[in-house]
Amino acid sequence: MSRNFRSTIRGHGPGLVLAHGAGGGIEANFGPLIDDLARTHTVIGADYPGAGATPRSTESLDLDTLADELAGVAVAAGVQRWTVLGYSLGTAVAVRMATRHPGRVDGVILTAGFAKPDNRMRLALDIWAELLHGDRRLLAKFLTFAASGPSTLNAVPPAELDALIDEAAASIPEGSPEHVALGAEVDIRAELRHVRAPTLVVATTADGLTGPSLSRQLADGIAGARLVEVDTGHLIGAEAPGPWLEAIRSFLEEKESAA
Repeated sequence: MSRNFRSTIRGHGPGLVLAHGAGGGIEANFGPLIDDLARTHTVIGADYPGAGATPRSTESLDLDTLADELAGVAVAAGVQRWTVLGYSLGTAVAVRMATRHPGRVDGVILTAGFAKPDNRMRLALDIWAELLHGDRRLLAKFLTFAASGPSTLNAVPPAELDALIDEAAASIPEGSPEHVALGAEVDIRAELRHVRAPTLVVATTADGLTGPSLSRQLADGIAGARLVEVDTGHLIGAEAPGPWLEAIRSFLEEKESAA
């Protein structure tokens, strides 16, 4: 696997490490939040193989390697302890980081996540994987349908929907097959009880990919975890960046004031 992860490091202050989702990237998943978070934190992210500027891997991906690579990027940036903010597949990466590096992870934020795919999510991942080998525009239609909240999608003028689909098709990362395959294999249910750091779980209640029941499973499995629900589809960074940022900031301020 490539160890040449391209990193993003912004701001100053306590460490905040970002773990992105399958078929996403640091800018794609967290772009609307980074400037604000970097006002008060050292924000550190790295694109997985085949996303952003990181070369695609010639091997399958695994959670241990992704968690360790992100931790290595943070330490190389001079940050010794941090909160990890995971989104979608990145929630599994964040949990694995918290259990493999408990001395470095002092906070965990899990957004639109899952401990193991349920049947609905597994079917979505199967369709996603199959369409990656065929019509990318059809895949973009499927992902737009599945990942968008109903109210957000229905608010798009019909004349603009085709352009939205074209943009989504053009932005599918080349490493998506490996990302999706890893997502289908995730099962971190047994690890949840070993997460010791303060934890916030953000559930996306209009999510057609990782529904709110999956976030509730994460919150139920981690002792003392707090659950916040946001009325949005899976694409919370595009649909509801304000409420997401508010939940993150509230958690960080409370955690850091108690330190």
